[in-house]
Parts: sequence; C-alpha cells; structure tokens
Amino acid sequence: MNKTAVIGFLGTTLDNGFNDKRWQRWRPTVSLGLHDGLLVDELHILYSKRDKRLFKIIVDDVAQVSPNTTVIGHHVALISPWDFADVYAELYDFAAGFDFQDSTDYLLHLTTGTHVAQICWFLLVEAGFIPADLIQTSPYPRPDQADPQGRYQVIDLDVSRYDGLRERFEAEKQQHWQTLQANLVTQNAAYQKLISDIEKVATRSTAPILLMGATGAGKSQLAGQIYALKKAKASSTQGKNTLDTFVEVNCATLRGDTAMSVLFGHVKGAFTGAATSRDGLLKSADGGLLFLDEIGELGLDEQAMLLTALEEQRFYPLGSDTSISVSFQLMAGTNKDLRQAVANGEFRADLFARLNTWTFFLPSLKDRLEDLPANIDYELARLGSEQQQQYRFTPESRQLYESFAMSQDATWQGNFRDLTASMIRLATLAESKVIRNDDVQAEIERLTHLWELPDSLNGLNRLGSDSKGNKATKNSLSSNGPDATLNSETVEHGSHNVLRQYLDEQTLATIDPFDAVQLAYVIEICINHKNQAAAGRYLYANSRDKLKSPNDSDRLRKYLLKFGLRFDELK
Repeated sequence: MNKTAVIGFLGTTLDNGFNDKRWQRWRPTVSLGLHDGLLVDELHILYSKRDKRLFKIIVDDVAQVSPNTTVIGHHVALISPWDFADVYAELYDFAAGFDFQDSTDYLLHLTTGTHVAQICWFLLVEAGFIPADLIQTSPYPRPDQADPQGRYQVIDLDVSRYDGLRERFEAEKQQHWQTLQANLVTQNAAYQKLISDIEKVATRSTAPILLMGATGAGKSQLAGQIYALKKAKASSTQGKNTLDTFVEVNCATLRGDTAMSVLFGHVKGAFTGAATSRDGLLKSADGGLLFLDEIGELGLDEQAMLLTALEEQRFYPLGSDTSISVSFQLMAGTNKDLRQAVANGEFRADLFARLNTWTFFLPSLKDRLEDLPANIDYELARLGSEQQQQYRFTPESRQLYESFAMSQDATWQGNFRDLTASMIRLATLAESKVIRNDDVQAEIERLTHLWELPDSLNGLNRLGSDSKGNKATKNSLSSNGPDATLNSETVEHGSHNVLRQYLDEQTLATIDPFDAVQLAYVIEICINHKNQAAAGRYLYANSRDKLKSPNDSDRLRKYLLKFGLRFDELK
C-alpha cells in the first residue's frame, strides 16, 4: 500500500496560536492529522524563517494528534506573497528539486497560503510538475458544530465534475498571470477593465501614454509595471529590440535653467556654473522608456522642446548648435486636468494633442473602497517581508479600522500614499506586532486631524507661496498682519505640503513636527537663493561670529544631508 504525503504552506494566520486555547479552534494544518479516514505519513510544510517558532509549535501539535506522521519543513523566501511571478518561480523551484516517489500518493493542501499561492499550486499540478491531487480543509460552517477536526475534500482534477473549478482557475490565470494585474490588488470591475485596456496598449503600441489621476493614485507604480511589461513583450518578440532603460523624473522638481539642463542636457559654459557638459535625461532614455511624472509642471519652453523631440526624434542641448538624435517611448503622469491647463494657457495644445493618443484616468482610493481590505493585507505583508516580522490586527481592531476607512469620514486625500503611511505607523507603534483597538483609535484621530485641515483652513500654502503664487520669503513667514495668525496645525500641514515634493511618504512619516517645519523653511530659503553659500549666510547670519571657523555653506550642506537632500536638487 502506498504512503500518503501532504504538501502545503504553513498558515501564518489560520494555524497561528501559542497558548492552550489553540486546541479549541480549527487549524487547517493540524486538522490534517485528526481524520480517521485520512492517514498522513509525511507532512511537508513550506514556511519562511521568520515563522520558525510557529512551525515548531505545529510540529509538536501534529505529533500529539498523529504520532505516525513525519513532519518535514522546507524554507521558502518569497519577496512578496502577492507577486505571481515571484511565487510561481519559488514554487516551481521547490517542485523541481523535490524527490517525488512512485510509492507515495501526494496531496497538495490548498487551504493555506495566499490566493496567489493557491493559483500557482493549481497551475503546477495541472501542468504535471507536481504529481498530486488537491486537498481542501475547512471548519464546520455552524457554531454548534465547532470542532478542531473540521472537514476535508480531495479533488481529483481528472474528474469531469470539477470542470467548473478548472475553468475558474483558468480565468484567474488569464486575468493575473504575466499581466499588469499580477502586481495590482483590485476587485473593482471598472479598474480591472482600465488595467486591461492599458495592458493592450502597452504591448501593442509605442505611442505616448498619459496617466491622469490625483496624487497618490499609483501613477508612478503603474508606469514602472508598464515598462516591465513592455520590456518583457519586446524581448520575447523576434526582430524587436528590448527597451534598454527606464528613466523617471518628477517634473515638479525642475525649475528654470535646471529643467532644461536635466531634461535636454547642456554644453560646457552654456550658463553660469556649467563647468562641464551634461547629456540630459532624454539622451539617457534613448532606446528605452521615459516617464515624466507631473508633466503639467513643465514650463512652456520645455514643453516646446519636448514636442520637437517627440515628433522629430532630435533636440538641441542647452547652448549647443548641434542636435542629438534620440528614440524613446514616452509615458507621462499628472494630477492636473491638462484639458483645463490648455484652456488656461498653462499647457501647450499641440503637446497635449501629441500625448492624448492614449489617456487613462486613474481612480482615487475613495472610488475603489472595495479594494481597501486587500490593500491593507498587501501593505502588512510588504512591511513584514521588509522587516522580517509578522504584523496583524486583532479581529476587533481590523473591523474598527475598516469601518472607519470605508466611511464618509475617511476622505483619503493622499490616496494610497495615505494608506501606506497609515500602515507604517500602525505597524511601527504596535506592541508585540499586534495592532489593537487603542492603536487603531489613535490612528483614526491622526487621519481625521490630517484630513480636516485642507477643508477648514485657508492659507495652508503660506510656507510654499504667497497669495499671488510667488515663492515665500522670510518676510512673508514672519509678517505681523492677519496672515500671521497661523496656528501650529496650519504650519505643520503647510510644511508637509512643501516636503512632499522632496521626501517620500515613509520618510515624511518619521519626521517630528518641529523638524518638518524647520526643514520646510530651510528648503524655501534655499530655493530663493542662487547658491548654497548665499543661503547659508542668510540662515546662519547671527551665529556665524560665534564660531572659530565659520563655513555657512558646509553647515547647510550637512543639515540637508541629514534628510538625504542636496542644495542643487532643490533649485
């Protein structure tokens, strides 16, 4: 008689439990040893090193309920349990290295692991890489039937009555495998259709793609995934060259001559300070894909040069009489409505017409609330993978957070950036890696406070500009008129508006309010001075004489470096 072996993931949530109460509930992996009709000789459990303690508990518990079962652990290292390509590659390598025996009947346990892992298991079994039937365990559906044993069902894929299951998994495979959706967590039908359309365009067209959507809607993330998809498609098609590079630039950080130089390059001596020549990002993107985020912030002169580069595939570096030939694909992103910008004379109509071949409007998080639970799971899994920890909500705290997050009180003005920052804060402050009601309530207060400010206060951009849109100076910040009544909440929010142009949300979430206000002020001073020395002299005017060797420029340089910033990046 053949032996029976079961292969499956350790259920980090369903199998969890370290005190005696764990015996009072159903746990899928342990339940495999509780059925009289299912005698498991070998139990192969895949787990990550950070779950070593839980794995040892499961080994001991299985030994108690089924002494004749040998438990064998297998380490897996998944970069992201939600990435189809990563999970499939890891499980494929596991299957390729596994010593399958003809004298053993194998069952693949589908209950544990993410839905991504379940689909990948199915594909490997269906393709014959794993000679196994599927087994699914489940608890009893009614509370009066509560039993740690639960139920199980063996699924033979050769049986015709499971054709419906095969079709469902096939649909999942077509929807997710090697597509843009492989790295996007969504259940929103309209967004799925949008991504499907973008995928078709990305693999069939080299025309510019314009992504329009609010800040934090995921434009940059989607642009990177479009590049990966276009590159994979190009490299798999005979006779087509692969996209060599992906160049991304935030146009909101480009100003004046710097914008021209960064994008189109310059020759030596083209302007004051141009001691050497520079190629520029358009040249760097030659043969690849260029993503211009916040393209609506480009000046009209830069827009004109960009249009020439797109239509004629050549441009002139700043100060040069010789053109440079380039060939690149363009993607652009903006949180502005470029149609209105054209009407206002802020954006060139001819450039918009060139970009408008493929325009896609990305929905805000508020318009995809059904995706909140899955994105919460994704963020916690990502943070856990980065920090080798396992973060989780208690059931009550999860319900509290989701109820608020999906309510009218949650405006999600920063979209997915707000959600990412919220998960970072919750995970960082949680004791024993467990997010409880008090943690959630404190976070709800933070978010409510953050989202109240734009609607209830005016003059929030005082730190960034005056009422005419000009750059703020020390005088405007310290005026004695009515505008000087800015309270601490106003200043804190205004400073964050400035810092978001230069710091990512994760870094911003770790800066104290005092440091945020100070740094925002220093940045504004740097922007309004022509060089680092002049800005340093202004900032350290009163303390310079007290130092033995005053070097204002070096003091400013060291201060900015504490936040990963450089003076020339702020101009």
